[in-house]
Amino acid sequence: MVELKTPGEIEAIRAAGKVVAGVLTAARACAAPGVRLAELDEAARDVLAKAGATSPFLHYKPKFAPVPYPAVICTSVNDAALHGIPGRYRLKPGDLLSVDAGATLDGWVADAAVSFTVGPAVNGDAELIATTEAALRAGIAAAVPGARIGDISAAVGKVGRAGGYGISTDLGGHGVGRSMHEDPHIPNRGKAGRGMRLVPGLVIAIEPWFMGGGSDHIYVDDDGWTVRTADGSRAAHAEHTVAVTSDGPVILTAGA
Repeated sequence: MVELKTPGEIEAIRAAGKVVAGVLTAARACAAPGVRLAELDEAARDVLAKAGATSPFLHYKPKFAPVPYPAVICTSVNDAALHGIPGRYRLKPGDLLSVDAGATLDGWVADAAVSFTVGPAVNGDAELIATTEAALRAGIAAAVPGARIGDISAAVGKVGRAGGYGISTDLGGHGVGRSMHEDPHIPNRGKAGRGMRLVPGLVIAIEPWFMGGGSDHIYVDDDGWTVRTADGSRAAHAEHTVAVTSDGPVILTAGA
């Protein structure tokens, strides 16, 4: 069921979004050659604690997961597209890292993600990241009252396909509010003019993630969480929490 948010509730989600932006900034500042992914998670925990917030990721266990998620952020490196668990892996020059973060503050959740390289970009990573970010901007621009979910999906997918990248529809955008994953689901490709009509008060996470090799196929690693590209190519992920308002889309995770 889709729940529309009042202006006051949207502002509460924006407050959570500022914490998310701080988490992503801290994780990015920490990322350097030789740094373990677990150290990024520690930096994120510090930001959450100082803000009086918690992570909706920690101990999250959807139906597909064999075990609860053990960290407060997702750190996905190179061929890992989503849900990478921060552990003992040490970052290397040229790694492509995607960091996904959420925050729960006063009962309201925000969610965002960013991708970047550790040191200078290689292997076409700069183009992959730029295209993913462009798709996010296109999806946000389509989130206006009177449009439909399919308009967002079509806008995101058009940018990704123009870049020659793979796009999976298994995991995509979603509603956000009292919980991290609410209705509606927002695929990263689809047909314009279809799906639920967008109305003021709808709060959604728009999150394109593209695979550099052009294949749409993925698999889940042995840890039960990490989503990897089936062809071993690199992946990038970008996300913002966005409110649909009568004045147009408003990014609630600004700075992320």
